[in-house]
Amino acid sequence: MPRDITTDTVNAFVSDCYPQLGSRCLDIGDKFAVAEYDLTGVARRPGGYISGPDQFQLADGALWFLVFAVIDRFEEMTVTSELSIRYLRPAVGEKLYARAELEARSRRSVVGSVSLWCDNDHEKKVSVAQGTYSLPLA
Repeated sequence: MPRDITTDTVNAFVSDCYPQLGSRCLDIGDKFAVAEYDLTGVARRPGGYISGPDQFQLADGALWFLVFAVIDRFEEMTVTSELSIRYLRPAVGEKLYARAELEARSRRSVVGSVSLWCDNDHEKKVSVAQGTYSLPLA
């Protein structure tokens, strides 16, 4: 992985082009990215559950971060072409985390799988997702 794709450069890039995303990159490597969503002030479902749309948003963001490492550049116009999520158990916690891992890459797309968990309990997944990002013509 190139040295310019780091957590700091990912977070600076996202802050510049899409500050409303709400998630930040915690770790990144050649074939993975870890992201966090701080839920302070975010509305919860009854029972204190983290909503499905919030989980979906973080899964999508983690995949976007992964794409930067995989294609070796920052690209605003990589776009989600499909994303599905399966909710495994109620998500309750102060922070939501996601780890996106590379499944496949072609000339025009990146496919990844994402595991999500709350707080520091990474062994207890709350949802899993798989998605594809389409790459712009270079």
